[in-house]
Amino acid sequence: MRVNWGYIKVLVLLVLVGFLYAFTNTRNTRRVIDKPVVEFSSASNLFLTHQNVSKLLIQNPKGLHNDNKEIIDLNELESTLNSNPMIKNAEVYMSVNGQLSAVIEQKRPIARVHTNASYYIDDEGVYMPLSVNYSARVPLVTGMVNKTKLDKIYKIAKKIDEDEFLKKYVIEIHQKTDSSIDLRLRKYAFIVQFGDLTKLGKKINNFKAFYQKAIKDKTIDTFSSVNLRFDNQVICTKK
Repeated sequence: MRVNWGYIKVLVLLVLVGFLYAFTNTRNTRRVIDKPVVEFSSASNLFLTHQNVSKLLIQNPKGLHNDNKEIIDLNELESTLNSNPMIKNAEVYMSVNGQLSAVIEQKRPIARVHTNASYYIDDEGVYMPLSVNYSARVPLVTGMVNKTKLDKIYKIAKKIDEDEFLKKYVIEIHQKTDSSIDLRLRKYAFIVQFGDLTKLGKKINNFKAFYQKAIKDKTIDTFSSVNLRFDNQVICTKK
C-alpha cells in the first residue's frame, strides 16, 4: 500500500496550526489587564490627570483590577468615562496583547460662574465643574444666575469666545435681576450695557466702532458706562 506523504504532511500541519491557535487564544483570553494607558486629545490644560482617568476605569461598577480581557465590557467603561462632567468624549479600546487604552477629549470652558456656586459653562452650554488641577482663564459670570437657565449667559459667552476682540478684553459678564447683560473690560473702568441680546451682532459692531473712535480721540478713559441698548446709537456717560 502506497502512503500519501503529501496528504499526511498537510494533515499534520493543520493539526499543528489548530493547536497553536487554540493555545494562543486560551493564553490571550486569560491575560490579566494591566494598568490602563490614558491619552488626552489636548496636550495642555488638563482638568483631569492620567491618574484621575485610570481611577475612574478601575472604579467602574464591575471593577477592572485583575480581570481578564474577555470579561471587560469596553462600552461600559466608555459610559463610565462619558458620565464624568469634565469629559466631552471618551473612546476605550484594547490591543491584542491585553493593553487597555483610553483616549479622552475634555470639555472646553468658555465662562466661569462665580456666584453662590462656582462652575464652568462649556462651549456647548453645559455645566462643567471646577478642577483642582487647572483653572481656565475665561470671563467670570456674576449676578443673578440660575444653573438650570444658562441660555442667555451661554449666548453672550459663546459670542465672546468666537470674537478675538471681545475675547481679549472682556473679563466679566454680569446678569442683572431683569436678565439684562453688562460687560466689564480689562484695563477700562466703564461698564458696557448690552441690555437684552437681541441684534447682538449689531450691538457688538457698534461697540467696536465706539472703541476705535474713543481710542483715536483719546477719550476712552473718560467714560463710566457705554450703553448699547439702542440699535442705531451708542450712548456714553462720562465720569
